[in-house]
Amino acid sequence: MTTELWYCIAAGSIVAATLLCLTASSIPAIMQQSGYSGEGFLEWYYERGNMILGRHMLLALCLFLLTALFNLCFSFLDVKWANLISLAPFAGMCILFRFSDRRALKVPVKRTGRLMRVCGVYWFLLVAVTFGVCVGFTYGAREITGLANYFRYVIIAAMPFFFPALFALANNIVKIYDVPRNKRFEKRAAKILAESPCIKVGITGSFGKTSVKNMAKAILSEKYKVIATGASFNTPIGIARTVNEIGLDCDIFIAEMGARRVGDIKELCKMVNPQYGIITGICAQHLETFGSLENIIKEKGVLANYAKKVVLGKSAAVIPAEEKLAEGEDFAVEDITLRTDGTGFTLRFKEEKIEVKTELLGRAAAEDIALAAALAYQLGMSAEEIKIGIEKIEPVPHRLEKSEANGVTILDDSYNCNEEGAKCAVEVLKLFEGNKWVVTPGIVELGILETEKNEALGASFVGLEQVVLVGETLVQTVKKGYLAAGGDKEKIRTVPTLKDAQELLAKELATGDTVLFLNDLPDIYVT
Repeated sequence: MTTELWYCIAAGSIVAATLLCLTASSIPAIMQQSGYSGEGFLEWYYERGNMILGRHMLLALCLFLLTALFNLCFSFLDVKWANLISLAPFAGMCILFRFSDRRALKVPVKRTGRLMRVCGVYWFLLVAVTFGVCVGFTYGAREITGLANYFRYVIIAAMPFFFPALFALANNIVKIYDVPRNKRFEKRAAKILAESPCIKVGITGSFGKTSVKNMAKAILSEKYKVIATGASFNTPIGIARTVNEIGLDCDIFIAEMGARRVGDIKELCKMVNPQYGIITGICAQHLETFGSLENIIKEKGVLANYAKKVVLGKSAAVIPAEEKLAEGEDFAVEDITLRTDGTGFTLRFKEEKIEVKTELLGRAAAEDIALAAALAYQLGMSAEEIKIGIEKIEPVPHRLEKSEANGVTILDDSYNCNEEGAKCAVEVLKLFEGNKWVVTPGIVELGILETEKNEALGASFVGLEQVVLVGETLVQTVKKGYLAAGGDKEKIRTVPTLKDAQELLAKELATGDTVLFLNDLPDIYVT
């Protein structure tokens, strides 16, 4: 090949790869939601009925037909000019696909350094593969004559089929750099934690971790200087980020500890070395990745082995610990009064009782506050100090958060729904006057219990005026449970997306109605 042709192929490959990157805009977000697990990402992509896979197959077909058609139509010109002209429909189709596939992400992509590196390597791989294919077919074309020679680059239209494999490969390549780098980052944080004289507290459980962490921080701040991991930072890198960026100039450090697989809590405990802990409760959440409820119990129980002094929620009382406060034994939340403007209850610590009111909604809020208060009591705070701290607790966004708009009450419980939280949310919804609506796609990550738990969820909706099910993932199971429990089939509707549900609500909600948004599935569960 001539030098000019080499340059042309290189430039064309860069342009084609860049255009193809535009058509894979949702893939980075899914990889991020998969925790940068190539295996999890590929399972999602090739899941039966995945619309992204179908759209990419359709894109490949359209690219093939259009480029082939343009090469055929301009076959009266020289081969290189016909090939060049065929880039126009290729570019047009890619741009059209990009703008027609602008589906709003439920979980906005975080433009982290890691994601940018993965995307950069992915683009480079697309360029390299496209260039290699073009060079190969250019040399192969020497043996081809006539009209067939015009179609030598049409094979590039098949590139969408390689999107998932190339993105997974890019992710693995970046790990070669990221894993050691992250380990150094985490090791630096572990050293700071080991050298700090502050009291370390770990909080884990199948649900309520972020809420209890925020509650504990609010209560303990009445007496101590407290630093807690931000947002839902509950992984080694998340904890390390808090420690390395903020430091540990405090009396108490609270680390939220998440787990999706056996071994996650042990890794976090070795890093933080907590003296105190809270295990909020245990349910089938993440059963899909843990494999069994027994594994979940054992994994959450690891914190009890490290911390020694542990506060246990009711459903976590099965976990043994050398020194523990167990709800219902050493402390309790009693006389819970549920209202539409808040919750009232009594907290008991051994023989001491305090009356409490909070603007937070639901039975779960009272139980979570009790866990945070028990920790504060264990750390030497008086009942009066605890009560003052409780009064300063603010609602956590998207955890049964109440708001009003145009005379309609909105209950936002869209963050990471679990079976226990769902029960409490529906219980609160039924307290309101007027028509009561629920919008939900069901509950995920329940493994073999997914059908059972979603049928139970559907049954709990009986008595509501309107049930709106979103998507295709679990809604048939929820609907089955609703109807089996005596629900009115005229009151249940299914829509494909949350946007469709919002449009339905905009048309039919009236002043005085209340709507509960129960769970908003991340994009990895929306096919």
